[in-house]
Amino acid sequence: MRILKPIVAALAMTAIAGPALAEAKIYPYHSKENYCPYGLQPITISGVICCGKPNQTQSYKQVMQHPAPKKRHYVHKARQSYNCAEGQKGCF
Repeated sequence: MRILKPIVAALAMTAIAGPALAEAKIYPYHSKENYCPYGLQPITISGVICCGKPNQTQSYKQVMQHPAPKKRHYVHKARQSYNCAEGQKGCF
């Protein structure tokens, strides 16, 4: 009985987490050199670079790019002001 409970708990956890682990996102790692064996290419899994076959088309860097456009910086020019004496007409 004591051994049965941990085994049942472990089986339940693998049944729940099994599909999630099977569908891990493996991204290609774009590099100039390929030191992987024939048929494999550099990939990234959780930030670690290793050899394998990717199941995603985009790289991890492309996926993590923010979709919002960059803010534009507008330069405001100072307007020329005229210092006129109080009560003088024709000054702008």
